[in-house]
Amino acid sequence: MELFGFRLSGQAIKIAGIGATLMLSVSAGQAQSASPFAGFDGAWSGTGTVALSDGTTERIRCKADYKVNGTGLGLKQSLHCASDSYKFDLTSDVTSQGDRISGNWSEASRNVFGNLQGTAGGGRIEVFVEANGFAANLTLRTTGNKQTVQISSKGEIRGVNITMVRS
Repeated sequence: MELFGFRLSGQAIKIAGIGATLMLSVSAGQAQSASPFAGFDGAWSGTGTVALSDGTTERIRCKADYKVNGTGLGLKQSLHCASDSYKFDLTSDVTSQGDRISGNWSEASRNVFGNLQGTAGGGRIEVFVEANGFAANLTLRTTGNKQTVQISSKGEIRGVNITMVRS
């Protein structure tokens, strides 16, 4: 009987361990979906338009990659877009405190970098980005496997509208 009782205790411990593991993974999944960056993680690609300061509009092809950190409170983004005569390479690294986000960004082909601040949540990120001599508003919306990116500024790039899908 003691042997049976020991075996039952060992089995109960295993079951409790499996239950705890399942609860932790569910909690981690809930924390990730409660993240202001939920739904952004992964690779995306699509097309759109860029409106330039000279009044021309061009079609562009874009690829984006988003990496949400383990806590769900940090996001690294890279967005690469190109047309026949124009390209930009935007990266950002942001953190959140509640629905408020802040961080740094850079555009590699023009060697421009600066700060950003705004809000995130519910599949939407809205930020104001600025650098020496440059400012823009950037909005990202994600619904399921579809994402839209809109950028507006008074600089060389007047407006960008992109629609992407998860790759």
